[in-house]
Amino acid sequence: MKKKLLMLMLAGMLSVVSLAGCSSFKEDEVVVTVGDQKITADIANFYARYVQAQYETYYSAYLGENMWDSEATKGESYEEFVKNSVLENLEDMILLEEHMKEYEVSLSDEEKNVVEKAAKKFDNVNALEDKEKVSGSEKTVKRVMTLMAIQKKMQAKIEEGADTEVSDDEAAQKSMQYVTFSYKTEDEDGKSKDMTDEEKKEVQKKAEEFAKGAKEAKDFEAYAKEQEQEVQKGTFDSETTAPAEDLIKEADKLKEGEVTGVVKTDYGCYVAKVTSLLDREATDARKDTIVNERKQELYTNTCKEWREKAEIHLDKDVWKKIDFKSLKVTMREEVKDPYADDVETDDVADAKKEAEENAE
Repeated sequence: MKKKLLMLMLAGMLSVVSLAGCSSFKEDEVVVTVGDQKITADIANFYARYVQAQYETYYSAYLGENMWDSEATKGESYEEFVKNSVLENLEDMILLEEHMKEYEVSLSDEEKNVVEKAAKKFDNVNALEDKEKVSGSEKTVKRVMTLMAIQKKMQAKIEEGADTEVSDDEAAQKSMQYVTFSYKTEDEDGKSKDMTDEEKKEVQKKAEEFAKGAKEAKDFEAYAKEQEQEVQKGTFDSETTAPAEDLIKEADKLKEGEVTGVVKTDYGCYVAKVTSLLDREATDARKDTIVNERKQELYTNTCKEWREKAEIHLDKDVWKKIDFKSLKVTMREEVKDPYADDVETDDVADAKKEAEENAE
């Protein structure tokens, strides 16, 4: 694991602010029971605050002051969305711990030592009042970090069972060069605006003239340069949607070296030339993506199957007391593992990606 267990928040300082209506709970109250294992409120609260701090620190600017009330998915607020994810992850971590022997997984003395040091560091740099609000005792922090470390190692072990063989046919990526004739123009202030219908007709006429010349030209890029048009390059398969689905559909029908006609969309016109039916670099990259998708699917399905077989009981009343609107938690400073490379933790990266996708 290269000693990367000193998670960003867990080794750093927090900014914890109580807001109106903060609920109280006993830390030994049971939030959820997974088989014979109990997840107490202190564990659930600290892990929830760990995830909350990532969102509060990195995405409050995207999502606004009322981020937890904003809609993440249809009919589900960000608070509900994140808390559901937190609960599922906690259940998975308990189940992963139970299956460690089956996969011959254990934490080394070195890894345990890293967890121990990180928990002590968190205990030393944060005020007692703040630690109490997030259930951040040294014992609780150590337990959460241990579960997270086990999760990472178990995930890697489970993913070893994924099929890594991908054929060229399955991953094949084609390449093309294309020119865009946009329906956008600029006003007097330099701001973008839509063209009039008459202006759009002129653009279409220009695109048709370009397409005719491009089909006769030997070098698409050189011809475009002569016509003062900018050539862009891209790779694609039948599932690709950018830069435009209609363009991909037309290009996907062609042989290498052939040029499309004018492809009209709501945003402009395109003319493209297929330059390769098997772009080696893009195809190899797609193979890596497919393998990673298979690994993630295997891990996700394995955890899902375990959850379905396990007896899981949630105390909704206790879980409800852990809410994100009564307590604001952010990271006050970025403290990294002195042993780790300058690499972002998976948890932070996942939170960033998830927040950006939902904010769009």
